[in-house]
Formats: sequence, structure tokens, C-alpha cells
Amino acid sequence: MASIICGSLAFDNIMRFDGRFADAILPDQLHKLSVSFYVPNLKREFGGCAGNIAYSLKLLGGTALPMATVGHDGADYLDRFKTFGISTEFVSTVPETVTALAMIMTDNDNNQITAFHPGAMAEAHRNTIAARQDIKLGIVSPDGRQAMIEHAEQFKAAGIPFVFDPGQGLPMFDGSDLQHFIELATWVTVNDYEAQMLSERTGWTPAEIAKRVQGYAITLGEHGAEVWEHGVATKVAPVLASSAIDPTGCGDAWRGALLFGLEQGWSMTKCAALGNKVAAIKIGHAGGQNYSLPKSITE
Repeated sequence: MASIICGSLAFDNIMRFDGRFADAILPDQLHKLSVSFYVPNLKREFGGCAGNIAYSLKLLGGTALPMATVGHDGADYLDRFKTFGISTEFVSTVPETVTALAMIMTDNDNNQITAFHPGAMAEAHRNTIAARQDIKLGIVSPDGRQAMIEHAEQFKAAGIPFVFDPGQGLPMFDGSDLQHFIELATWVTVNDYEAQMLSERTGWTPAEIAKRVQGYAITLGEHGAEVWEHGVATKVAPVLASSAIDPTGCGDAWRGALLFGLEQGWSMTKCAALGNKVAAIKIGHAGGQNYSLPKSITE
């Protein structure tokens, strides 16, 4: 069984600010914000939602089919996928532009400020989804706006159940757009901040969203997750991380576990419990794709 993972492939430039953003930003001066953060350390990592989710799913033993775009500088990313045994069948190259690029700065409270250049991601709608016997699941994660809309509709038309994971792409859509996504989707997953925005824009409470899908999962960071299934909300306990080095990609690691569990026919609650385990391991490593998992993690 394979899962198509629609979303971005990006190069992440990850920086650590040895302080707290809250101490450097004056709330009453936001209308004329001018601030600089000293970041002595910078690392370039492979990232993007589709890449990070595919990495997590592959580590767990699932079959990941990332559907994404890279630019003329994307050969290293394709080689990395091949090294890990991840298919590049649905990854296309847009030679006239660069691969998406993220500048991610994290403070000592694990708050993040990100600047994102979409590059080739803006052409992700060039990739299309069609029914195929081995493809059983999909996910629409943050990507180009047109791609997210078209891929959701293509999943539905192909009869492939999918997860709607709007993530950082959520602000691109108004209430009617988001209602349409939810009505097309089989499952929805967001973090707690995105859950509030999703409810505000659609006018639907979490319970009302949950009625329209088979499962609705809200990740809560160090507080675990809240899962709605069959009209009932269940809190899934967090897993204590041994160290918190970098939150970049934790949500994607969680979503890889969600896809793996759904492939196995698990309940959303069991999927979320695995997701919490994987995210707790990932946060102890810098970058979105530099961690490993014990073979026993799915037991």
C-alpha cells in the first residue's frame, strides 16, 4: 500500500537565536517593527512538508510517494530520496526556477519565525493525481495554492481517501475554500493554532468539522494531541522528549506516523499515539530529516 504525499520540497536554512523573541519585540511598537537577531549558527537541511512526511513514513516502514516540484538546483534532493529508497516518480523539475527555500529562526522557547520563498513549489499544480491500484491513501499538505485545491479534487475524483493538512498554507484560503477542502477530505489534521483559525474562517466548531470527516486530529505540541472520531474527542497523552533541540519538522514527523497508522487501518487515537512518539524523537535532532527510529516504535 502506498501513500501520495502532496506538498513542498524545500531547502531549510535553520538558525538558532540564543534568547527569546518576546524579549526583543516591543508589543506597542509593532506598527514600526525593526529588529535584528544575532544567529551565530546556521545549517542547511533538506526539508519541506512532503519531504519530511515522506521521510517519517519511510522510517516507519510505509511506502511514500512524494508529489512535489524542485528547481534546477534540486538534484541533491532527488539523490537523497533515492539513497533512502523513496520514489521520485511524482517529483518534477521546473528548470526555470529554484527549489523552495525556507529561512527558519528558532528561539530558546522553541518559537519560530520563518521566511519562505516558494520557487518551484508555485508550479506544483503541474503534477496530477490519478487512480492506481497500489495507491490507497494521500495527503494534501502545504503547497502552492492552486496545487492544493486541484490535488484535493483529484484525490476525491480518483476515489483515494486523503488527509487535509493545511498547515502554514491555511491563511491562503477563505472560509468557503476551507469548507470545500473539509468536505472533500476523509481526515483533517492541524495544530492548535491552525485549529482556531480553521474554526474562525469556516464558522465550524471542532465538533462540527469532525462530523464531516472520519477523523479530526489537533496536535498540541508538548501537550500531546486531541483526536475527534465518531463524534467524540479524546486527549492523547504526550511523550516526554529526552531533549528539545529543534522543533522544525516535528509536525511533519507526526503526520508521517498518521499516514502509517491509517495504512494499517488503525484508529486515529492509535495513530496519534504513534505520532507523539515519533515527534518526541524528532525534536531531539536538528533539521527535519536527521533522526532515526527504533524498530519497536510501531509495536
